[in-house]
Amino acid sequence: MDYVRLGNTGLKVSRISLGTMTYGSPQWRDWVLPEDQSRPFISAALDMGINFFDTADVYSLGASEEVLGRAIRDFARRDQVVIASKVHGVMGSGPNDKGLSRGHIFDAVHASLKRLGTDYLDLYQIHRFDANTPILETMTALHDLVKQGLVRYIGASSMHAYQFAKMQHAADLHGLTRFVSMQNHYNLVYREEEREMMPLCLEDGVGVIPWSPLARGFLAGTRKDGEAQTTRAKSDKFGESMYHTPADYAVQARVAEVAGRLGVSPAQVATAWLLCQPGVSAPIIGASKMAHLQDAVAALDVKLTPEDLKSLEEPYQPHPVLGF
Repeated sequence: MDYVRLGNTGLKVSRISLGTMTYGSPQWRDWVLPEDQSRPFISAALDMGINFFDTADVYSLGASEEVLGRAIRDFARRDQVVIASKVHGVMGSGPNDKGLSRGHIFDAVHASLKRLGTDYLDLYQIHRFDANTPILETMTALHDLVKQGLVRYIGASSMHAYQFAKMQHAADLHGLTRFVSMQNHYNLVYREEEREMMPLCLEDGVGVIPWSPLARGFLAGTRKDGEAQTTRAKSDKFGESMYHTPADYAVQARVAEVAGRLGVSPAQVATAWLLCQPGVSAPIIGASKMAHLQDAVAALDVKLTPEDLKSLEEPYQPHPVLGF
């Protein structure tokens, strides 16, 4: 396993992060694995050298955090892993059970810490931008969590570059803690982040930890000729709405072509491409089969030539904003 600094911080993270949306309660999504089936993936990830685990309070409405927390206690030392969670999503029926108000952030972080069974989060991320809460309120609340020792670093996810810039500016203007990472939607079939967000993160030294590096399995071939090939692909209306254009299928074909030439899987090629992109610290991968995890780690050894990169990128066509 290779390790890199997360952006300009001193925090070292594995170049692959294991996302835990797949682990928790099948009652939340039919493709989610229950705890007994989830634990082997977390254990295997640790054995492979992965030290970076990403979750969110909204995943299985808290069950994902509970599964991850128990597995970390059983399989690792807390100080040897980097645990990231997120706040923003709907966690109850009340009007204040969502968003980025000071009240919800404080309630949410304490609930996440309890579920994870830890005294602190290495990285606490806002899951989306909240247009209904003043930016300064959100940034001050996150800063206070850092000062209290409940959170060590803060990050953001999935928003317009101008919104991210405004939040960073508010932190600078008022002497508050800045975001050190951006978890954005970025892969070979969705590269709109290259227009503004990626250059902004590079200039500011913000580490990029893309979600959906395989486009929800699309780049690994879970949707071929419009037909879903897996349980998740068949029930994932969100993914189906994002990746379906002729250009997307052209990219999918190029990934398969390069993979065939190199003698590796399409998933390895798609992940290796992301690892080549400037500013990317660690793609966040999901694994419901052990081969998914093995492919992600094996991608570290895939060497793409300039010709390979050109071939993979050539069919891309612009998309509307997706994933916010």
